[in-house]
Amino acid sequence: MRRLAATFRTQSDFPLQTVSTFRFIPGVAWSDHRSFWHQGYPAVMVTDTAFYRYPHYHAATDTADKLAYPDLAQVKLGLFKTFAVLAREGVG
Repeated sequence: MRRLAATFRTQSDFPLQTVSTFRFIPGVAWSDHRSFWHQGYPAVMVTDTAFYRYPHYHAATDTADKLAYPDLAQVKLGLFKTFAVLAREGVG
């Protein structure tokens, strides 16, 4: 996670916070990354803190007009560049 975050910060100016915490914290183990871990694959969860910040998370009111498309695009581009750097370095 530290290597991913450090590389992301070199590839994007999007603000980034990281946390490595216990799985009993609500929401930490609810994402798809957990299934990969159970099969022995490295995985991370990228989130905007979901229901802790966004009251519409997984609700009927969670509609496309509420998405921040420019921010989403900036994060996705930053992750693409980050994964490309890590792949070239053989990190995985």
